[in-house]
Amino acid sequence: MVILAFGYGFLGAVTYLQYIAPSDPVCELMRSYPGELTMVVTLIATVLSVTAATLFTLSVKEALRHRMWKPISLIHLSTGVALAQGSHILKHRYMGLTVLTLFIFGMLRLLTAGWTTLLTPNYFMWPVQLNGTELDITGSAFAALLRAEFLASGLTDIQDNAFEILDIGAILSGVAAAGYTFGIPRTFNFNGVKYNVSTQGIVPAIEDYSGSDGVPGANGTRLGFAGGNVTVNTGLVPRSHPSVPIPQGFSRNYSMLQQGLTANVSCRPIDLSQTQYLWDTNNSYVIYSNAAASSSNNSITGLRLWNIGANCGTNTLISYEYVTMVDASGNTSSSGSGFLPSIVCPGPMNINQTYASFAILMQGFYKYGFLKASVCEVVPLFTIVRADYSDQEISAEVISSTPFQPENAALLSFIASVARFQSINSQGLTSSTIGDTLYSIYSSTTNESIDNGLNDTQLYFELEDYWRGVVEFSATFLRSGFMATGSFPNNDIPNNLSSQVTGTMFVSTIGWIRWAKNSPTYLLATLPLTIITTLTLFSASYSILEAWKEHQERAKPQAFAGHRRIHRRAHFDVSNTLHLIMACAAGSLALEDFNRAGVINNEGVKVELKEDGDKKMFLIADPLYLGVSKGEHA
Repeated sequence: MVILAFGYGFLGAVTYLQYIAPSDPVCELMRSYPGELTMVVTLIATVLSVTAATLFTLSVKEALRHRMWKPISLIHLSTGVALAQGSHILKHRYMGLTVLTLFIFGMLRLLTAGWTTLLTPNYFMWPVQLNGTELDITGSAFAALLRAEFLASGLTDIQDNAFEILDIGAILSGVAAAGYTFGIPRTFNFNGVKYNVSTQGIVPAIEDYSGSDGVPGANGTRLGFAGGNVTVNTGLVPRSHPSVPIPQGFSRNYSMLQQGLTANVSCRPIDLSQTQYLWDTNNSYVIYSNAAASSSNNSITGLRLWNIGANCGTNTLISYEYVTMVDASGNTSSSGSGFLPSIVCPGPMNINQTYASFAILMQGFYKYGFLKASVCEVVPLFTIVRADYSDQEISAEVISSTPFQPENAALLSFIASVARFQSINSQGLTSSTIGDTLYSIYSSTTNESIDNGLNDTQLYFELEDYWRGVVEFSATFLRSGFMATGSFPNNDIPNNLSSQVTGTMFVSTIGWIRWAKNSPTYLLATLPLTIITTLTLFSASYSILEAWKEHQERAKPQAFAGHRRIHRRAHFDVSNTLHLIMACAAGSLALEDFNRAGVINNEGVKVELKEDGDKKMFLIADPLYLGVSKGEHA
């Protein structure tokens, strides 16, 4: 029973602990030698199943030995003998006994399969709960902090290293996002962290994915962030079984719920009847001309200054200046050069909303003439995202979103400023990064020329995704700056600036996991073990009880004098055919012949085992004893 106790102890441990995995070196050996692992598990399962079957047959044999001292029909005796031999009977006249023996026979044969199923380690993902905190940019506390940063440095003062990062990062983020809708695989990298398509406005909440480990300089945090280590405050949730070590595993993936930021962007052409925009691109003139310069050696032959204006609501006129290269005559090449001016209105066009959105007006010329005068309404949204950390890359999916509130006006101003900076700086003397992005993505996803049969819907999808990527990156930049090492004393984010982060770490390992109770695998593995063990214990209990009774009889033999002798514990193996023949021969047991009627009659004959010294014999049951035992079941 020790081996069975070990087996059931292991099963109980898996059930109680839910997850069991050996040490990492052992797991590595299991993964490296799967064939040898299968052989070892099969050998152990075979030993356990043979042991369980042997104990069962021994217990049945012993129980039947005690039972034979009382009258028992030959059919029941033959049934017990078959079970003691690990076999079965096939008697259509006794379907109950036949089904019973077949069922037990099948359970015995399934023992090896059950033990193999229980003991075979499997690859699984061990879930470990995590929680922590990160910067909360949604509340009034951060709004006050951001306004204080504006006052301390001013947006114009941070257009140095930080805005260089913003410029390049926003461009790359927008490019990655714009191509994703049309099946172009994109990966965006920022601060040593790899994002799938776009950042979704998050920062890493897992140390292994936190990116750069450099320490930012004295002026390299918050709005002056130019790269460096970002503080991660995520740890394990206390577990119900802390004594069980969590393996390092073959790999670790994470799924976290954390705060993000995205935007609903809607772009459409400006109808000529929509005069409220006052979109004006006609004010330009040549400010430099050099007829002697040659375009072949990349000399500047001329420059044109553009004064682009628009009405940003409530009669607020805004204008940007751009400079483009022209020839000595003031003309621009329509094939090699492109001009895509943009104006970012810092607030919504609707006078009743002062914090919820901003607008971007833009139009393409020359090479980018495919983009007509258009307006993009950008509505930033706070989000809760499910961020998946896997294969050194972060992918995020929006779970829920909420709009900005009046207290978020400073944050909206920052995001609009990033878009404005991007709009102005993306335009060079001869080309625009935004225009080239739209041109290249469109051209790579259609066989049509962008100048012939343009699909405006697809173009505006690209433009919307581009600006969404820029907005999401601006939030990631802002979070990174305020969570950078040195941004707060002792790198502890104050409670009023913190938001909760929760999630799960999945450790890929090999071992044993508790199955669901209704699992077919669980039933297959445990049902044979449970049934055979229960029958074994029942038979053993019966034998112990009968042995105790016999001990009491042996102590008072006179009470039974003249009825039956108290048998000695001489060897008699009911599963041994020779012992059965010897017992039948010794008692001169007279039965009917082997014809059909004789066999049927013989099956119902009740016999009992008697002994005379070392001699044991089967005799027809004593009628007097049958009368005393009337009502007893065979």
